[in-house]
Amino acid sequence: MESPSRSPHIAILPTPGMGHLIPIAELAKFLVSHHGFSVTFITFAESASNAQQAFLDALPSTITSIKLPPVPLSDLPSGTAIETLISLASLRSLPALRSILLDLQKSTNLVAFIADLFGADTFDVAKELQIPPYMFFPSNLLLLSLLLHLPDLDTKMTCEFKDLPTPVELPGCVPIPGTEILQPLQDRSNECYSWMVHHGRKYREATGIIVNSFSDVEPEAAKIFSQSPPGFPPVHLVGPLVQTGLPNVEGSECLKWLDEQPSGSVLYVSFGSGGVLTCEQTIELACGLEMSGQRFLWVIRSPSVKASDTYFSATSKQDPFSYLPEGFLERTKKFGLVVPSWAPQMQVLAHTATGGFLSHCGWNSTLESLSHAVPMIGWPLYAEQKMNAVMLSEGTKLALRLRPREDGVYGREEISRVVKELMEGEEGKKVRGRARELQAAAVKSVAYDGESCKTLGDLVEKWKKSVM
Repeated sequence: MESPSRSPHIAILPTPGMGHLIPIAELAKFLVSHHGFSVTFITFAESASNAQQAFLDALPSTITSIKLPPVPLSDLPSGTAIETLISLASLRSLPALRSILLDLQKSTNLVAFIADLFGADTFDVAKELQIPPYMFFPSNLLLLSLLLHLPDLDTKMTCEFKDLPTPVELPGCVPIPGTEILQPLQDRSNECYSWMVHHGRKYREATGIIVNSFSDVEPEAAKIFSQSPPGFPPVHLVGPLVQTGLPNVEGSECLKWLDEQPSGSVLYVSFGSGGVLTCEQTIELACGLEMSGQRFLWVIRSPSVKASDTYFSATSKQDPFSYLPEGFLERTKKFGLVVPSWAPQMQVLAHTATGGFLSHCGWNSTLESLSHAVPMIGWPLYAEQKMNAVMLSEGTKLALRLRPREDGVYGREEISRVVKELMEGEEGKKVRGRARELQAAAVKSVAYDGESCKTLGDLVEKWKKSVM
Protein backbone atom coordinates (compact mmCIF):
# COMPACT_ATOMS: atom_id res chain seq x y z
CA MET A 1 0.00 0.00 0.00
CA GLU A 2 1.17 3.51 -0.74
CA SER A 3 2.25 5.71 2.14
CA PRO A 4 -0.42 8.22 3.25
CA SER A 5 1.57 11.11 1.76
CA ARG A 6 1.57 9.46 -1.72
CA SER A 7 -1.89 7.89 -1.77
CA PRO A 8 -4.82 9.82 -3.25
CA HIS A 9 -6.29 12.05 -0.57
CA ILE A 10 -9.83 13.32 0.01
CA ALA A 11 -10.84 16.21 2.26
CA ILE A 12 -14.34 15.94 3.73
CA LEU A 13 -16.39 18.63 5.48
CA PRO A 14 -19.34 17.07 7.36
CA THR A 15 -21.89 19.43 8.85
CA PRO A 16 -22.91 18.89 12.49
CA GLY A 17 -24.93 15.86 13.53
CA MET A 18 -24.13 12.18 13.88
CA GLY A 19 -26.79 11.39 11.28
CA HIS A 20 -24.68 13.28 8.75
CA LEU A 21 -21.32 12.02 9.99
CA ILE A 22 -22.03 8.27 10.08
CA PRO A 23 -22.80 7.68 6.37
CA ILE A 24 -20.02 9.95 5.11
CA ALA A 25 -17.60 8.15 7.46
CA GLU A 26 -18.68 4.86 5.89
CA LEU A 27 -17.78 6.34 2.51
CA ALA A 28 -14.38 7.36 3.87
CA LYS A 29 -13.77 3.90 5.36
CA PHE A 30 -14.59 2.27 2.04
CA LEU A 31 -12.18 4.55 0.15
CA VAL A 32 -9.43 3.77 2.65
CA SER A 33 -9.92 0.01 2.93
CA HIS A 34 -10.77 -0.84 -0.69
CA HIS A 35 -9.00 1.81 -2.76
CA GLY A 36 -5.91 2.91 -0.81
CA PHE A 37 -7.03 6.48 -0.17
CA SER A 38 -6.30 8.61 2.86
CA VAL A 39 -8.88 11.04 4.20
CA THR A 40 -9.02 14.18 6.32
CA PHE A 41 -12.26 15.18 8.03
CA ILE A 42 -12.55 18.94 8.57
CA THR A 43 -15.05 19.48 11.38
CA PHE A 44 -16.80 22.47 12.87
CA ALA A 45 -15.78 23.44 16.41
CA GLU A 46 -19.48 23.92 17.20
CA SER A 47 -20.17 20.24 16.52
CA ALA A 48 -17.28 18.83 18.56
CA SER A 49 -19.39 16.77 20.96
CA ASN A 50 -17.78 14.00 22.98
CA ALA A 51 -19.73 11.42 20.96
CA GLN A 52 -18.58 12.84 17.63
CA GLN A 53 -14.96 13.10 18.73
CA ALA A 54 -14.98 9.54 20.06
CA PHE A 55 -16.48 8.39 16.76
CA LEU A 56 -13.76 10.17 14.75
CA ASP A 57 -11.00 8.86 17.02
CA ALA A 58 -12.16 5.29 16.41
CA LEU A 59 -11.79 5.55 12.62
CA PRO A 60 -8.79 3.93 10.85
CA SER A 61 -5.45 5.72 11.21
CA THR A 62 -5.52 6.79 7.56
CA ILE A 63 -8.59 8.90 8.38
CA THR A 64 -7.55 11.97 10.36
CA SER A 65 -9.50 15.01 11.50
CA ILE A 66 -8.87 18.74 11.83
CA LYS A 67 -11.14 21.17 13.67
CA LEU A 68 -12.04 24.51 12.16
CA PRO A 69 -11.66 27.35 14.66
CA PRO A 70 -14.89 28.59 16.27
CA VAL A 71 -16.75 31.32 14.41
CA PRO A 72 -18.90 34.01 16.09
CA LEU A 73 -22.64 33.35 15.95
CA SER A 74 -23.68 35.48 18.94
CA ASP A 75 -25.05 38.17 16.61
CA LEU A 76 -27.89 35.86 15.58
CA PRO A 77 -31.25 36.16 17.36
CA SER A 78 -32.36 33.46 19.75
CA GLY A 79 -34.50 30.87 18.04
CA THR A 80 -32.49 30.99 14.81
CA ALA A 81 -33.14 27.78 12.87
CA ILE A 82 -30.44 25.13 13.07
CA GLU A 83 -30.15 25.11 9.28
CA THR A 84 -29.37 28.84 9.32
CA LEU A 85 -26.80 28.41 12.09
CA ILE A 86 -24.99 25.66 10.21
CA SER A 87 -25.10 27.57 6.93
CA LEU A 88 -23.63 30.69 8.51
CA ALA A 89 -20.98 28.72 10.38
CA SER A 90 -19.95 27.22 7.04
CA LEU A 91 -19.84 30.61 5.31
CA ARG A 92 -17.87 32.28 8.12
CA SER A 93 -15.36 29.41 8.16
CA LEU A 94 -14.23 29.92 4.55
CA PRO A 95 -10.91 31.68 5.38
CA ALA A 96 -9.91 28.94 7.82
CA LEU A 97 -11.03 26.24 5.40
CA ARG A 98 -8.91 27.79 2.65
CA SER A 99 -5.85 27.65 4.90
CA ILE A 100 -6.46 23.98 5.76
CA LEU A 101 -6.97 22.98 2.13
CA LEU A 102 -3.79 24.83 1.12
CA ASP A 103 -1.85 22.86 3.75
CA LEU A 104 -3.37 19.60 2.53
CA GLN A 105 -2.42 20.43 -1.05
CA LYS A 106 1.19 20.80 0.06
CA SER A 107 1.31 17.66 2.22
CA THR A 108 -0.95 15.20 0.36
CA ASN A 109 -2.13 14.20 -3.10
CA LEU A 110 -5.44 16.01 -2.62
CA VAL A 111 -7.73 14.89 -5.44
CA ALA A 112 -11.17 16.06 -4.30
CA PHE A 113 -13.08 17.99 -1.66
CA ILE A 114 -16.44 16.71 -0.42
CA ALA A 115 -18.89 18.92 1.47
CA ASP A 116 -22.06 17.89 3.24
CA LEU A 117 -25.43 19.29 2.18
CA PHE A 118 -25.21 22.54 4.21
CA GLY A 119 -21.66 23.28 3.07
CA ALA A 120 -22.22 24.28 -0.56
CA ASP A 121 -20.64 27.72 -0.05
CA THR A 122 -17.31 25.98 0.49
CA PHE A 123 -17.29 25.08 -3.22
CA ASP A 124 -15.99 28.60 -3.88
CA VAL A 125 -12.78 27.94 -1.93
CA ALA A 126 -12.26 24.51 -3.51
CA LYS A 127 -12.69 25.90 -7.03
CA GLU A 128 -10.33 28.79 -6.29
CA LEU A 129 -7.69 26.22 -5.31
CA GLN A 130 -8.57 24.05 -8.34
CA ILE A 131 -9.78 21.17 -6.17
CA PRO A 132 -12.86 19.41 -7.65
CA PRO A 133 -15.78 20.06 -5.24
CA TYR A 134 -18.29 17.29 -4.62
CA MET A 135 -21.46 17.20 -2.55
CA PHE A 136 -22.21 14.27 -0.27
CA PHE A 137 -25.97 14.00 0.11
CA PRO A 138 -26.93 11.81 3.11
CA SER A 139 -30.62 11.62 2.19
CA ASN A 140 -32.48 10.42 -0.89
CA LEU A 141 -33.13 11.48 -4.48
CA LEU A 142 -36.57 12.85 -3.58
CA LEU A 143 -35.08 15.49 -1.30
CA LEU A 144 -32.17 16.15 -3.66
CA SER A 145 -34.58 16.70 -6.53
CA LEU A 146 -36.63 19.14 -4.44
CA LEU A 147 -33.57 21.20 -3.52
CA LEU A 148 -32.17 21.23 -7.05
CA HIS A 149 -35.53 22.41 -8.38
CA LEU A 150 -36.18 24.76 -5.46
CA PRO A 151 -34.77 27.96 -7.06
CA ASP A 152 -37.19 27.48 -9.97
CA LEU A 153 -40.10 26.56 -7.70
CA ASP A 154 -39.41 29.62 -5.58
CA THR A 155 -39.61 31.89 -8.62
CA LYS A 156 -42.94 30.41 -9.76
CA MET A 157 -44.69 30.10 -6.38
CA THR A 158 -46.91 32.84 -4.99
CA CYS A 159 -47.92 31.13 -1.75
CA GLU A 160 -46.55 28.90 0.99
CA PHE A 161 -46.03 25.23 0.20
CA LYS A 162 -48.72 24.29 2.70
CA ASP A 163 -51.25 26.39 0.74
CA LEU A 164 -50.57 24.79 -2.65
CA PRO A 165 -53.81 23.37 -4.13
CA THR A 166 -52.05 20.35 -5.63
CA PRO A 167 -49.08 18.19 -4.62
CA VAL A 168 -45.55 19.07 -5.70
CA GLU A 169 -44.54 16.85 -8.63
CA LEU A 170 -40.83 16.34 -9.23
CA PRO A 171 -39.48 14.29 -12.15
CA GLY A 172 -39.56 10.59 -11.34
CA CYS A 173 -40.76 11.15 -7.76
CA VAL A 174 -43.95 10.43 -5.87
CA PRO A 175 -46.16 13.57 -5.63
CA ILE A 176 -45.71 15.31 -2.26
CA PRO A 177 -48.53 17.36 -0.66
CA GLY A 178 -47.34 20.85 0.21
CA THR A 179 -47.99 20.22 3.91
CA GLU A 180 -45.49 17.34 3.79
CA ILE A 181 -42.67 19.31 2.17
CA LEU A 182 -39.35 19.74 3.99
CA GLN A 183 -39.95 21.57 7.27
CA PRO A 184 -37.42 24.44 6.73
CA LEU A 185 -39.37 25.39 3.59
CA GLN A 186 -42.72 25.84 5.33
CA ASP A 187 -42.22 29.57 6.08
CA ARG A 188 -40.96 31.66 3.17
CA SER A 189 -40.42 34.68 5.44
CA ASN A 190 -37.89 32.79 7.57
CA GLU A 191 -34.22 33.26 6.74
CA CYS A 192 -33.90 29.48 6.79
CA TYR A 193 -36.06 29.25 3.65
CA SER A 194 -33.77 31.67 1.81
CA TRP A 195 -30.75 29.61 2.82
CA MET A 196 -32.30 26.44 1.42
CA VAL A 197 -32.99 28.17 -1.91
CA HIS A 198 -29.40 29.40 -1.90
CA HIS A 199 -28.05 25.90 -1.24
CA GLY A 200 -30.19 24.43 -4.02
CA ARG A 201 -28.65 26.92 -6.43
CA LYS A 202 -25.10 26.21 -5.21
CA TYR A 203 -25.56 22.45 -5.54
CA ARG A 204 -25.55 22.93 -9.30
CA GLU A 205 -21.91 24.05 -9.08
CA ALA A 206 -20.70 20.70 -7.75
CA THR A 207 -18.47 18.52 -9.91
CA GLY A 208 -20.73 15.68 -8.80
CA ILE A 209 -23.24 14.78 -6.09
CA ILE A 210 -22.67 11.54 -4.16
CA VAL A 211 -25.99 10.23 -2.80
CA ASN A 212 -26.63 7.66 -0.06
CA SER A 213 -29.36 5.86 -2.00
CA PHE A 214 -29.66 3.18 -4.67
CA SER A 215 -31.74 2.77 -7.79
CA ASP A 216 -34.11 0.02 -6.61
CA VAL A 217 -35.50 2.14 -3.79
CA GLU A 218 -36.10 5.14 -6.12
CA PRO A 219 -36.10 3.64 -9.64
CA GLU A 220 -37.81 6.41 -11.61
CA ALA A 221 -35.86 9.22 -9.98
CA ALA A 222 -32.63 7.27 -10.48
CA LYS A 223 -33.44 6.90 -14.18
CA ILE A 224 -34.05 10.64 -14.52
CA PHE A 225 -30.76 11.55 -12.84
CA SER A 226 -28.83 8.94 -14.84
CA GLN A 227 -29.79 10.91 -17.96
CA SER A 228 -27.96 14.00 -16.60
CA PRO A 229 -30.75 16.62 -16.66
CA PRO A 230 -29.50 19.91 -18.16
CA GLY A 231 -28.00 22.26 -15.59
CA PHE A 232 -27.56 19.56 -12.95
CA PRO A 233 -24.24 17.96 -12.00
CA PRO A 234 -23.74 14.19 -12.36
CA VAL A 235 -25.37 12.20 -9.55
CA HIS A 236 -23.58 9.14 -8.17
CA LEU A 237 -25.66 6.62 -6.18
CA VAL A 238 -23.39 4.77 -3.73
CA GLY A 239 -25.84 3.51 -1.11
CA PRO A 240 -26.95 2.07 1.10
CA LEU A 241 -24.13 3.20 3.37
CA VAL A 242 -25.04 2.00 6.87
CA GLN A 243 -22.88 1.94 9.96
CA THR A 244 -20.32 -0.85 10.28
CA GLY A 245 -17.81 -1.58 13.02
CA LEU A 246 -20.56 -1.48 15.65
CA PRO A 247 -19.72 -1.34 19.36
CA ASN A 248 -19.83 -4.53 21.40
CA VAL A 249 -23.22 -4.62 23.11
CA GLU A 250 -22.97 -8.13 24.52
CA GLY A 251 -25.21 -8.36 27.55
CA SER A 252 -27.58 -5.65 26.31
CA GLU A 253 -30.94 -5.80 28.09
CA CYS A 254 -32.71 -5.25 24.76
CA LEU A 255 -30.99 -8.11 22.99
CA LYS A 256 -31.43 -10.50 25.94
CA TRP A 257 -35.15 -9.73 25.94
CA LEU A 258 -35.39 -10.18 22.16
CA ASP A 259 -33.73 -13.59 22.50
CA GLU A 260 -36.77 -14.72 24.47
CA GLN A 261 -39.36 -13.57 21.89
CA PRO A 262 -40.76 -15.51 18.90
CA SER A 263 -39.33 -14.83 15.45
CA GLY A 264 -40.72 -11.71 13.76
CA SER A 265 -43.05 -10.89 16.66
CA VAL A 266 -41.64 -7.63 18.07
CA LEU A 267 -42.36 -4.06 16.96
CA TYR A 268 -39.32 -1.84 17.53
CA VAL A 269 -40.37 1.74 18.41
CA SER A 270 -37.78 4.50 18.15
CA PHE A 271 -37.68 8.08 16.86
CA GLY A 272 -33.97 8.46 16.22
CA SER A 273 -31.31 10.33 18.13
CA GLY A 274 -33.27 13.60 18.12
CA GLY A 275 -36.92 12.56 18.11
CA VAL A 276 -39.10 13.76 20.99
CA LEU A 277 -42.88 13.52 21.38
CA THR A 278 -45.25 15.72 23.35
CA CYS A 279 -46.66 14.54 26.68
CA GLU A 280 -50.06 13.89 25.11
CA GLN A 281 -48.58 11.97 22.20
CA THR A 282 -46.44 9.86 24.53
CA ILE A 283 -49.55 8.79 26.43
CA GLU A 284 -51.46 8.02 23.22
CA LEU A 285 -48.55 5.92 21.94
CA ALA A 286 -48.37 3.97 25.20
CA CYS A 287 -52.10 3.30 25.18
CA GLY A 288 -52.04 2.35 21.50
CA LEU A 289 -49.24 -0.16 22.02
CA GLU A 290 -51.07 -1.66 24.96
CA MET A 291 -54.37 -1.87 23.04
CA SER A 292 -52.67 -3.61 20.11
CA GLY A 293 -51.56 -6.55 22.27
CA GLN A 294 -48.45 -6.87 20.08
CA ARG A 295 -44.97 -7.36 21.47
CA PHE A 296 -42.94 -4.16 21.43
CA LEU A 297 -39.54 -2.72 22.32
CA TRP A 298 -39.86 1.04 22.88
CA VAL A 299 -36.95 3.46 23.23
CA ILE A 300 -38.50 6.29 25.24
CA ARG A 301 -37.33 9.84 25.96
CA SER A 302 -38.73 12.52 28.22
CA PRO A 303 -41.36 14.38 26.20
CA SER A 304 -41.16 18.00 25.13
CA VAL A 305 -42.89 20.59 27.28
CA LYS A 306 -44.53 22.52 24.43
CA ALA A 307 -46.74 20.97 21.77
CA SER A 308 -44.77 22.81 19.08
CA ASP A 309 -41.42 21.54 20.38
CA THR A 310 -41.59 18.03 18.99
CA TYR A 311 -38.00 17.43 18.00
CA PHE A 312 -34.29 17.75 18.80
CA SER A 313 -33.67 17.42 22.56
CA ALA A 314 -36.15 17.02 25.36
CA THR A 315 -36.25 19.97 27.74
CA SER A 316 -37.17 17.88 30.75
CA LYS A 317 -34.54 16.00 32.77
CA GLN A 318 -37.11 13.86 34.55
CA ASP A 319 -37.33 10.09 34.32
CA PRO A 320 -39.12 9.42 31.00
CA PHE A 321 -41.00 6.54 32.64
CA SER A 322 -42.80 9.07 34.86
CA TYR A 323 -44.75 10.30 31.80
CA LEU A 324 -46.27 6.89 31.05
CA PRO A 325 -49.86 6.09 32.00
CA GLU A 326 -50.21 4.76 35.54
CA GLY A 327 -49.70 1.00 35.64
CA PHE A 328 -48.59 0.79 31.99
CA LEU A 329 -45.26 -0.91 32.66
CA GLU A 330 -46.86 -3.50 34.96
CA ARG A 331 -49.72 -4.26 32.54
CA THR A 332 -47.41 -4.69 29.52
CA LYS A 333 -44.42 -6.38 31.15
CA LYS A 334 -45.31 -9.77 29.67
CA PHE A 335 -45.20 -8.53 26.05
CA GLY A 336 -43.35 -5.21 26.08
CA LEU A 337 -40.02 -3.71 27.08
CA VAL A 338 -39.46 0.04 27.53
CA VAL A 339 -35.87 1.30 27.68
CA PRO A 340 -34.74 4.89 28.26
CA SER A 341 -32.92 7.02 25.67
CA TRP A 342 -30.99 4.49 23.58
CA ALA A 343 -30.88 1.00 22.15
CA PRO A 344 -28.36 -0.70 19.81
CA GLN A 345 -30.56 -0.10 16.78
CA MET A 346 -28.63 -1.99 14.13
CA GLN A 347 -28.43 -5.07 16.35
CA VAL A 348 -32.12 -4.76 17.23
CA LEU A 349 -33.14 -4.52 13.57
CA ALA A 350 -30.90 -7.47 12.72
CA HIS A 351 -32.46 -9.67 15.43
CA THR A 352 -34.75 -12.45 14.24
CA ALA A 353 -37.43 -11.46 16.78
CA THR A 354 -37.86 -7.98 15.25
CA GLY A 355 -40.78 -7.93 12.83
CA GLY A 356 -41.53 -4.23 12.42
CA PHE A 357 -40.20 -0.74 13.04
CA LEU A 358 -42.32 2.23 14.13
CA SER A 359 -39.96 4.94 12.90
CA HIS A 360 -39.53 8.69 12.43
CA CYS A 361 -38.49 7.91 8.82
CA GLY A 362 -35.04 9.43 9.08
CA TRP A 363 -33.05 8.27 6.06
CA ASN A 364 -30.31 6.49 8.03
CA SER A 365 -32.93 4.53 9.99
CA THR A 366 -34.80 3.77 6.77
CA LEU A 367 -31.70 2.31 5.12
CA GLU A 368 -30.91 0.31 8.25
CA SER A 369 -34.47 -1.02 8.30
CA LEU A 370 -34.53 -2.11 4.67
CA SER A 371 -31.02 -3.56 4.99
CA HIS A 372 -32.51 -6.01 7.50
CA ALA A 373 -35.85 -6.54 5.69
CA VAL A 374 -37.86 -4.89 8.49
CA PRO A 375 -41.12 -3.21 7.35
CA MET A 376 -42.05 0.13 8.85
CA ILE A 377 -44.79 2.32 10.28
CA GLY A 378 -44.12 5.95 9.40
CA TRP A 379 -44.29 8.52 12.22
CA PRO A 380 -42.36 11.52 10.84
CA LEU A 381 -41.37 14.40 13.12
CA TYR A 382 -39.16 17.02 11.42
CA ALA A 383 -36.71 17.89 8.60
CA GLU A 384 -37.51 15.84 5.47
CA GLN A 385 -39.14 12.99 7.40
CA LYS A 386 -42.69 13.74 6.21
CA MET A 387 -41.49 13.57 2.61
CA ASN A 388 -39.74 10.29 3.36
CA ALA A 389 -42.92 8.91 4.91
CA VAL A 390 -44.90 9.72 1.77
CA MET A 391 -42.27 8.10 -0.43
CA LEU A 392 -42.01 5.00 1.77
CA SER A 393 -45.76 4.44 2.00
CA GLU A 394 -46.95 5.51 -1.47
CA GLY A 395 -43.87 5.01 -3.63
CA THR A 396 -41.52 2.40 -2.22
CA LYS A 397 -44.31 0.51 -0.39
CA LEU A 398 -42.03 -0.24 2.54
CA ALA A 399 -44.19 1.43 5.21
CA LEU A 400 -47.72 1.90 6.49
CA ARG A 401 -48.87 5.39 7.53
CA LEU A 402 -50.80 6.53 10.58
CA ARG A 403 -53.71 8.94 10.12
CA PRO A 404 -53.67 11.85 12.60
CA ARG A 405 -56.73 13.32 14.28
CA GLU A 406 -57.87 16.82 13.33
CA ASP A 407 -55.62 18.24 16.07
CA GLY A 408 -52.60 16.52 14.51
CA VAL A 409 -52.23 13.92 17.26
CA TYR A 410 -52.08 10.20 16.46
CA GLY A 411 -54.80 8.64 18.60
CA ARG A 412 -54.46 5.37 20.50
CA GLU A 413 -57.09 3.59 18.40
CA GLU A 414 -55.30 4.49 15.18
CA ILE A 415 -51.94 3.44 16.60
CA SER A 416 -53.37 0.12 17.75
CA ARG A 417 -55.02 -0.49 14.37
CA VAL A 418 -51.91 0.17 12.29
CA VAL A 419 -49.61 -1.77 14.64
CA LYS A 420 -51.87 -4.82 14.41
CA GLU A 421 -52.11 -4.41 10.64
CA LEU A 422 -48.34 -4.33 10.24
CA MET A 423 -47.66 -7.27 12.53
CA GLU A 424 -50.48 -9.63 11.52
CA GLY A 425 -52.63 -8.09 8.74
CA GLU A 426 -52.72 -8.43 4.95
CA GLU A 427 -51.16 -5.01 4.35
CA GLY A 428 -48.41 -6.00 6.76
CA LYS A 429 -47.69 -9.09 4.67
CA LYS A 430 -47.36 -6.93 1.56
CA VAL A 431 -44.89 -4.46 3.05
CA ARG A 432 -42.97 -7.33 4.64
CA GLY A 433 -42.58 -8.92 1.23
CA ARG A 434 -41.50 -5.59 -0.21
CA ALA A 435 -38.94 -5.23 2.60
CA ARG A 436 -37.42 -8.58 1.64
CA GLU A 437 -37.20 -7.49 -2.01
CA LEU A 438 -35.44 -4.26 -1.09
CA GLN A 439 -33.05 -6.03 1.25
CA ALA A 440 -31.97 -8.31 -1.58
CA ALA A 441 -31.58 -5.31 -3.89
CA ALA A 442 -29.55 -3.42 -1.26
CA VAL A 443 -27.18 -6.36 -0.75
CA LYS A 444 -26.73 -6.71 -4.51
CA SER A 445 -26.13 -2.97 -4.97
CA VAL A 446 -23.15 -2.79 -2.62
CA ALA A 447 -21.68 -6.18 -3.62
CA TYR A 448 -18.40 -6.26 -5.53
CA ASP A 449 -20.15 -6.21 -8.93
CA GLY A 450 -23.17 -4.20 -7.75
CA GLU A 451 -24.35 -0.91 -9.18
CA SER A 452 -23.36 1.27 -6.22
CA CYS A 453 -19.98 -0.40 -5.89
CA LYS A 454 -19.26 0.10 -9.60
CA THR A 455 -20.36 3.73 -9.42
CA LEU A 456 -17.98 4.43 -6.58
CA GLY A 457 -15.25 2.52 -8.40
CA ASP A 458 -15.67 4.76 -11.44
CA LEU A 459 -15.35 7.84 -9.23
CA VAL A 460 -12.24 6.42 -7.62
CA GLU A 461 -10.60 5.84 -11.01
CA LYS A 462 -11.40 9.41 -12.01
CA TRP A 463 -9.81 10.73 -8.82
CA LYS A 464 -6.75 8.50 -9.16
CA LYS A 465 -6.12 9.62 -12.75
CA SER A 466 -5.89 13.21 -11.57
CA VAL A 467 -2.65 12.43 -9.70
CA MET A 468 -1.03 10.08 -12.23
